[in-house]
Amino acid sequence: MAVSAGTSSSPRGRVSWRRFAAIALPSLAAAAVLVLLTTQSVLAVSFSISGKPFTVTARELKGRGFEQFGVLDHSAVSGRPGDARQRVLTANAIRSAKITDLCQSVALAGLTLRITAGTGGAPVSATDLVVDADRLSGNASFTHMHIGQDAGTLSQVPGAQGSPGSFGQQAATVTITNLRQHAFAVTAGTFTLPDFSLHFGGHC
Repeated sequence: MAVSAGTSSSPRGRVSWRRFAAIALPSLAAAAVLVLLTTQSVLAVSFSISGKPFTVTARELKGRGFEQFGVLDHSAVSGRPGDARQRVLTANAIRSAKITDLCQSVALAGLTLRITAGTGGAPVSATDLVVDADRLSGNASFTHMHIGQDAGTLSQVPGAQGSPGSFGQQAATVTITNLRQHAFAVTAGTFTLPDFSLHFGGHC
């Protein structure tokens, strides 16, 4: 009886491991490919946005390495768990930036949260800055501008590329005065905010 029990249990164990491997290996392979593509800067690391826009203004922005291309951001629909919403935005990427008189404001529960920085002698500094926005205005100047470049081949900002075959543009330098952006997300490698101030009340 003992031998019979041992014999009948081992095939079940082998079948279980085969099924586990059949399910797990494709997922592990896909994950490995995604990690490899990310480390090679083919894919940009992203996050789910809240869907609530905010305003960003600055007296002047000076940047080295500029890119702009379309992105499709995802956000949860308020009050409907599990539902999703997509927004077509432009990704505005800068390799290194200096920003004077930065202001950011967002509406929260009937109040306005306002953040300011770079209002004294030292400007805000940022590296690998990416702003996803649907509106951008100001007085802009560029050097060594390429308009209509394949977004998958942009090279001014490491790790920031659009979908291959889609429209993109890039420049060696960018200067924007009286900057105003209607944004949904901001990411940066580093973000240094001298003269930082956060308070409720007032708009940018």
